[in-house]
Amino acid sequence: MADQAEHGSAVRVANVTKRYGEVMALNDVSFSIRDGEVLGLIGPNGSGKTTLFECIGGVLPLDAGTICRNDRPLARRERAATVFYLPDAIAPWPAQTVRWALDFTLGLFGGRSDRRDEVIQRLDVGPLLESPIGALSKGQRKRALLTIGLLTAQPIFLADEPFDGLDLRQTREVAQTLRWYASLGRTIFLSIHQIADAARVCDRFVLLSGGQTRGEGTFDELSTLAASRGAPRTTDLEQVFLALT
Repeated sequence: MADQAEHGSAVRVANVTKRYGEVMALNDVSFSIRDGEVLGLIGPNGSGKTTLFECIGGVLPLDAGTICRNDRPLARRERAATVFYLPDAIAPWPAQTVRWALDFTLGLFGGRSDRRDEVIQRLDVGPLLESPIGALSKGQRKRALLTIGLLTAQPIFLADEPFDGLDLRQTREVAQTLRWYASLGRTIFLSIHQIADAARVCDRFVLLSGGQTRGEGTFDELSTLAASRGAPRTTDLEQVFLALT
């Protein structure tokens, strides 16, 4: 895992609130995203994870709160230059091949073409390059879109459910690739509902439940927080999550 003492705060999410009519999807959510880390957003379905990612990525406007970089609020257009957000369960350009999508995205976003071949190899996307995106299975499409996301130029990469649709071997390969990219300086923020997957890949965690942050930190920091509230000491991230939520 990366040494977090070496990293500053890339982005500060402060008091973010989002409503859908009478429904409070996010309520005063605050946490930091640090440079060069793999940060995991953990929460059950319906906890507000996707809404939070859409707010950070500039897809949705905030009802309240700020998203800051270097202590300065970022406008939605500035966030687009800072953050690349990859939603879950999408199939863009279904009639186009994976190769076309990679070339188009690298040209559009000015991404890391020098790392193209290595990421393709790491995520085993080579056999898919001539396949139309709409013809891929769920797991194949996930790997192809993660390849696109990892090659974009924005310093922060948000991926919603990056392991959904992958088998155990593919999940490990994707986790290793994400950690490799973080070691090169990319900041990666993952929304994950499978806690075992989060524990395998993330440096730190943000716990989200009922649209509110319930904890932020490394596993040891969260375990200490849970113990301060009367929970027994444990080496199980799932038990810590349950204790804090």
